[in-house]
Amino acid sequence: MVGFDNGTETSHILDGQAVEEIYSDLSSSVDLTGAAKISENSGVAFIGTQKGGKFDISQAAAEEMLAKPANINGRPNSDVVRPWANASIVTKRMLARWIIDFGPNMTESEAALYEAPFEYLARTVKERRLKNVDRDNSNVRWWLFQRPRPEMHAARTGLDRYIATPRHSKHRLFLWLDKTVVPDSALVVFARDDNYFLGVLHSQAHEIWTRRKGTQVRESESGFRYTPTSTFETFPFPWPPGNEPKDSVPVKAIAEAAGELVAKRDNWLNPLDATQEELKKRTLTNLYNAHPAWLADAHRKLDEAVFAAYGWPATLTDAEILERLLKLNHERAQHREG
Repeated sequence: MVGFDNGTETSHILDGQAVEEIYSDLSSSVDLTGAAKISENSGVAFIGTQKGGKFDISQAAAEEMLAKPANINGRPNSDVVRPWANASIVTKRMLARWIIDFGPNMTESEAALYEAPFEYLARTVKERRLKNVDRDNSNVRWWLFQRPRPEMHAARTGLDRYIATPRHSKHRLFLWLDKTVVPDSALVVFARDDNYFLGVLHSQAHEIWTRRKGTQVRESESGFRYTPTSTFETFPFPWPPGNEPKDSVPVKAIAEAAGELVAKRDNWLNPLDATQEELKKRTLTNLYNAHPAWLADAHRKLDEAVFAAYGWPATLTDAEILERLLKLNHERAQHREG
């Protein structure tokens, strides 16, 4: 229950505890509702693509298309028949999925040169997409996703991998996806390919900020939503994204700690000689539910490196971390306004 009064009430109870003040985000420690967007963070984080039709295909169909010889444009079907990932695939180790993706801007005549994938979409997508519009059908690019995210495509150009996190999850997980993988709208994508950036995202500082700035779906134990706007674009990194001193000791320390964390996680997810039955149990969700000592140690090393980059001690409480992040947020936002 949420209760309001006329402003004269002097007793405030939050989660069964007496507090001095309750902020509009239903917190009482540090008021993050005044956190502003930081312009340097824009153009990095994006919600993944939204299909708007039956663009996904079976493993067998994908293998058949990929096995075909080059098309008349001299290009292979692998240009447009690509692996696909959503939140469940990256957190629960579901079977690999495939999708036909003609990107954000390909014309119909260009797409038609990829004969088998195009003809498949003509059978499974075209009619429904044309029926679901209330305007001139000639303007509908039915062979493209409903939301192909051209800004995301442009930001990822030239990268061999990118960072992804589920939009809604119990644990705030960040992981690498290969450049060929098409991200679903259930993922938030970061157009960065360096361990330093992943390390800051996976730090305690970013974790507690996102839990306060993210939106709640049900009870807190079920998880929260991560958004590119209110969550990421308000978070102050040790240096504005793109301006970090890449050869500095703090940046290298974060990158090293993040690389070790990912390597250890990957070794746990895919141990040598594991049976298929055992592999089914080895998911990122199960790993972070168990949170073994080695995982805690890896995150502790990463957190210490990130705190050092901020110039902070590693013994700060969550409230103290939020206070310092909020102050830095205001400094960055005001600097850009000035």
